Amino acid sequence: MHVAIGLVVLVASAASLAALARRFGISEPLVLTLAGVVASYLPHVPQVHPDPEVILLGFLPPLLYTSAIRTSLVDFRANARTIALLSVGLVLFSTFAVAAVVWWLLPVSFAMAVALGAVVAPTDAVAATGIARRIGMPRRIVTILEDESMFNDATALVTVRTAIAAAAGTVSVWKAGGDFLLAAGGGAAVGIVVAYLLAMLRRRITDPVLDTTLSFLAPFVAYLPAEGIQASGVIAVVTCGMVLGHGAPVWQSAASRIAERTNWRTIQFILESVVFLIIGLQMRAIIEGAWDSGLDHTTLIVAAVAVMLAAMLSRPLWVFPVALLSRKLGLSNADVPVSHPVVVSWAGMRGVVTLAAVLLLPDSEQLPVLKLLALVVVAGTLLLQGTSLPWVVRRLGVRGPSRAENALQKANLLQQATTAGMDELEKHITPDTPPGVVETLRDRVTWKTNAAWERLGRSESELATPTAEYRRLRLEMLRAERETVLRVRDSGGADYEILQYVLSRLDLEESMIDRYDETEEERVEPLAGPAAAEGCAHLQSAPLVREPTEPDECKECIAEGYTWVHLRMCLSCGHVACCDSSVGNHATKHFASTGHPVMRSVEPGEAWRWCYVDELLG
Repeated sequence: MHVAIGLVVLVASAASLAALARRFGISEPLVLTLAGVVASYLPHVPQVHPDPEVILLGFLPPLLYTSAIRTSLVDFRANARTIALLSVGLVLFSTFAVAAVVWWLLPVSFAMAVALGAVVAPTDAVAATGIARRIGMPRRIVTILEDESMFNDATALVTVRTAIAAAAGTVSVWKAGGDFLLAAGGGAAVGIVVAYLLAMLRRRITDPVLDTTLSFLAPFVAYLPAEGIQASGVIAVVTCGMVLGHGAPVWQSAASRIAERTNWRTIQFILESVVFLIIGLQMRAIIEGAWDSGLDHTTLIVAAVAVMLAAMLSRPLWVFPVALLSRKLGLSNADVPVSHPVVVSWAGMRGVVTLAAVLLLPDSEQLPVLKLLALVVVAGTLLLQGTSLPWVVRRLGVRGPSRAENALQKANLLQQATTAGMDELEKHITPDTPPGVVETLRDRVTWKTNAAWERLGRSESELATPTAEYRRLRLEMLRAERETVLRVRDSGGADYEILQYVLSRLDLEESMIDRYDETEEERVEPLAGPAAAEGCAHLQSAPLVREPTEPDECKECIAEGYTWVHLRMCLSCGHVACCDSSVGNHATKHFASTGHPVMRSVEPGEAWRWCYVDELLG
């Protein structure tokens, strides 16, 4: 019973602290680790000694899988060279840099120094990308950091095991190289095979419950066979997750994808929170063990500081020369600003893999000292780099994608999808198709697209748009419908199964209503100056601006007694008319009557253009 109570307290504490950190916009790993350190010195808090197999098998595969299924395979291919240089080259460089410091300062064998270097070499995806997304880094940097942290785990774990074997005198240089190739190639092969076997099953499963169960098994089904053949279970899990995530829109039903996303986000949140709390809870026992190890205390402190600095500085010492050499050889984009390598080199926080790997080190007289050095690197990088990274990003002026640009791309993509859907609808209408059904379908897809375009203009507080009004009114209707069903339930007037069916239908419709998030992240700033679309002669030949005929009004709406939502201007004649979110749709009607192909927004701060002919954005 005391074990169960301890687990409940651990999970509840971790979740509460993580939620508090999110509430105040503070780094969750840092808050959890520091809270664990403080708690470890409180009376009645038991010491935590996690089993390495629990971390490696219980935590690592699901954490890697939940990141992998959300990773873009397309973006990974585009940045494969950079990711490989970081996840393999940088890990090995950091490993031997730290090993040299440890071997110089402490009475340990070089093989054990290499093992410790490999333990502290890999960065943590959670710590880096959590900060990256919160402060708004460019997508390419986020992709590189996230993919690097998934694949460098494999390099580090293989290096740790090889160094431990070398310490026992059972491995040669050639065998170490062969083991590394087997780990990488074998892990990738196992991951691909498992992914396609699971995909074959998923094509035949339509029940979201069964599909989610299969998803829970996926990381372990990939990890265990790979480890069984001495390959990298980490690479197997990452490869399997990336392939399944890429093919999910084809292999899974929509309900299964929604269930999978929700469940894996929950699992990720719990495991990440617990891991960083465990890191902090171990600190007291490890400090006391190292302090009483017999090593001179001054040497211990100097070694801890030196190892942390070596782990932090080895990253920029690798990143900058490699970036410069790649640019000289024409292997990287010359337009990438110098600030990007600076950010990548400073985003070197350590985490869960270091915790797991340090537990693999064999028992020895210096083991408490080596554990302390590893945890000092984790805590030090989270504290120094984790807290200063947002300042570095702001100081360098590194900016992520504009929220308005994101909203514009969403609207553009939805417009293309809607057009394809409308074309397909026209093909399948038969003489027996009720006109009301066709009209309902057209209204639904048009409403969804217009909701995206409306986000680009004036705020909801300035003008109640049609989609915003639809959402407000429909939610009020759903509330009344649910209250009625609940009254019937409380009076015992219907079977429970029937009630659950009706309530689930209401919940499903409410979840499908496009919501306007009122958080700061979803507010759209003015959009100005998007790049011209390639491949569209109309956009390329059309002017960026021209003198509008009526800059502040839609004459057709005034004549017909309508209120417009947003205004658009024809770049051929300067005619100003209302957008498709407005009742009159006068901008589209102007194109239909004149054939003028390109219009642009005349809303304050917006400068995007739209080609009616090619249906492209510029």
